[in-house]
Amino acid sequence: MSRKIPRGSAYGRLPFSMAVRRWWGLFLCISSALSFAAAAPRPNVILITLDTTRADRMGFLGSTRGLTPNLDAMAKQGIVFSRAYAHVPITTASHTTILTGTYPQFNHVNDFGIPISARLPYLPDLLHQHGYHTGAFVGSLILDPLDGTAPGFDRGFDVYDAGFHLRRHGADRYQTVERRAEVVVNHALAWLSQLPNGPFFLWVHLYDAHDPYDPPEPYKSRYASQPYDGEIAYADSAVGKLLDALRKHSLYDETMIAVLADHGESLGAHGENTHGIFLYDETLHVPLLIKLPLNRAAGKHVEMRVGLVDVAPTILEESGIGIPKEVQGESLVGMLKPAAPGVAATPEDRPAYAETDYPHRGFGWSSLRALRAGKYLYIQAPERELYNQTTDPEAERNVAASSKAVADTLGIQLNEFRKKTSQALIDLAKPDAEQMQKLQALGYVASNSTATHDDKMPGGVDPKTKIEISNLLHDAMFDVEDARYEEAIPLLERVLKEQSDMPVANMQFGMAEARLKNYDKALGPLQKAVKLLPDNGMGHYELGLALFETGDWKEAAPEFEASVARAPRWADAHFSLAAVYARIDRVPEAMAELDTTLSLAPGHYRANLLRGRILSLQGNPAGAILNLQTAAQVQPDSREAHLFLADAYTQMGRAFDAQRERAAAQNLPAPTKP
Repeated sequence: MSRKIPRGSAYGRLPFSMAVRRWWGLFLCISSALSFAAAAPRPNVILITLDTTRADRMGFLGSTRGLTPNLDAMAKQGIVFSRAYAHVPITTASHTTILTGTYPQFNHVNDFGIPISARLPYLPDLLHQHGYHTGAFVGSLILDPLDGTAPGFDRGFDVYDAGFHLRRHGADRYQTVERRAEVVVNHALAWLSQLPNGPFFLWVHLYDAHDPYDPPEPYKSRYASQPYDGEIAYADSAVGKLLDALRKHSLYDETMIAVLADHGESLGAHGENTHGIFLYDETLHVPLLIKLPLNRAAGKHVEMRVGLVDVAPTILEESGIGIPKEVQGESLVGMLKPAAPGVAATPEDRPAYAETDYPHRGFGWSSLRALRAGKYLYIQAPERELYNQTTDPEAERNVAASSKAVADTLGIQLNEFRKKTSQALIDLAKPDAEQMQKLQALGYVASNSTATHDDKMPGGVDPKTKIEISNLLHDAMFDVEDARYEEAIPLLERVLKEQSDMPVANMQFGMAEARLKNYDKALGPLQKAVKLLPDNGMGHYELGLALFETGDWKEAAPEFEASVARAPRWADAHFSLAAVYARIDRVPEAMAELDTTLSLAPGHYRANLLRGRILSLQGNPAGAILNLQTAAQVQPDSREAHLFLADAYTQMGRAFDAQRERAAAQNLPAPTKP
């Protein structure tokens, strides 16, 4: 279709041949620019999430503690967001918001063990679909999608480096349920070193600042009186190692790097020792630092309030990828451009929403919701709270009663915002028994509630009046995890004195007494825990263990059956059911459960040992050998494994092998009597 050149234009006054040449030259320039834009490579993207890290420990946010020299140096080449807020003070839930760009009330991952729906937009998957190599390297079982409590987090990743497992008594914490920051970074660098050409997305999660605070040397000694600070200083050094490697290999300048915390830590503020219960700044005001490719907008400080929900759309826009309509956050790229002439320097207010269901789902108390708008922090609770953050930054003076109109207005705004950003797309799930055990290993209380996630505030006690119970239970659970049962029991007694019907406290008390072999004291609390929460597979499992140890095998069997029914992929539960079946002469069923156990965990020591022994006693020593050899390999110091092998070899007439195994057993120290 021809286009007539306007007579009055400059081109209309030129000779026709010159006009054509001008138009053709302009066309070539435009085509060249478009081709360059189309061919421009997508930037590499690195996302670093610092678990449980407070904003007030960052030098680039004003701290004078000197904990973060590497991040402070990076901040000079990046953009600092001084008022960034998390939307939920729980690791899995907050990371879901970070990676989907959606609020908890939309994605429904408001608790541990709830899978990320495939219908949600997911940053790693979107980047992967656009040609990115994708790798995740996480520091804790809490974000393990296969063996932990973060199902669905591995979607879109070529590599998801996790592989954590429960810690047995005496095992190293940092070889089981979590990894040190330097180990995580080393794994990430090894992955980067073998990547083919093409853009990459790397997620590095450092768990170190999460309690228990136990930094390695020299930070352990240097920060002996403030181990939390020591963990942050150590994590900063690991980030520095990663950044140095990027610079060495000429990747730093061309890479977009976002550093942020999933939430903070209370450290005793408002009575909370850790996090998860309250919605004050100590746990929700988080560091957010973004370095753009070629260090664009270096040194810029953004004072406008932003949220972690904005991170995913920011990365997508900077990567040239369309933002899905389901994403609820707003890209921050527009904030990185210089203000237009005449535009006011003071930014408009952007409210920040937050919530926590952990008090309700973990303890049976009320959930909390919060809205930060203008100069106010409003918290929706049985006793609502309102703080003027300009004059009361520590949120120590609740003015909800004296400023009723303001509180009413913010309450209406909060409810309207939540309603607008909620959806019923995804059904809620609950952690299974094995996931609950893993959560407790990290000091978290697994869900006791089946309440739905809707627009109505769940009722219950105001967490402000019960926070000491949360602190006591948290400490007691770590004591149980570390086999300090004598220390755990008085803490649990105090909890149960205040709230006798708390299932998890009864279960932990029963577990502690059972581990001390006080089964008469353990059975009552465990039975109460099961009665209070009959769908809790872990409660049935622990009650089954206690009954088994008392010799009441017939009563133990249905408890293990209930546990297996609720956690069909829990290898230990299947083994325990097999063991009790073997005791009550249900041997075929025992063998079936052992086969299931070994299909889930081929190296399960006790399952291999028991299966091999049963086969040997049934006159099938050849069938027993493989299981018994595996048991001996898994636990070379097992006298039973060597003696059972010796017996099987004797049945087969292999005297030399039998003598070797007996000698191996004799060379091992005799087992100590309990």
